[in-house]
Amino acid sequence: MNRQRCFWAGDDALYRQYHDTEWGVPLHDDRRLFEFLVLEGAQAGLSWITILRKRENYRAAFDGFDAARIAAYGANKIESLLQDAGIVRNRLKVQAAITNARKFLDVQDEFGSFDRFIWQFVGGKTRQNRWRSMAEVPASTTESDALSRELKRRGFKFVGPTICYAHMQATGMVNDHTTDCFRHAELLRDEG
Repeated sequence: MNRQRCFWAGDDALYRQYHDTEWGVPLHDDRRLFEFLVLEGAQAGLSWITILRKRENYRAAFDGFDAARIAAYGANKIESLLQDAGIVRNRLKVQAAITNARKFLDVQDEFGSFDRFIWQFVGGKTRQNRWRSMAEVPASTTESDALSRELKRRGFKFVGPTICYAHMQATGMVNDHTTDCFRHAELLRDEG
């Protein structure tokens, strides 16, 4: 079946699967929210497909994105990660993942879940956008700016407004599928 998709999904099978099954689906699982936070930070300066192709390696290298385990990583684990060709071997990004795990646990303690904390930036409900083309989709919004400021205030790293907006898109806090994409209507219908 030849369905209309957001143009960025292209012809790559992995990218299409991600577009068709994950991107923009409301996510309320703390471990998965943390995974996307780490992966979006790792993406900074790179393409998402690069990170998507490394995701299984990240899951293995970062203990299934178990924030408590990652928060306990020390110097030996950092050096081991920096030798792992299956992930982005950038010291600042690796250290940010560890810092963010610690801050993530703090947020969980304060709010009961990271989900409760992060979804407040869209009032607990997916923001349903109606973009006709990807050219209309902003790189950041007032909500992602506010989220970025709050995460930075709490000590998170690699959480600029653009990264935060990408996180919001990936985790379904916003529906940024273009209106001609079959997923836009499906996600709109699923929420109703």
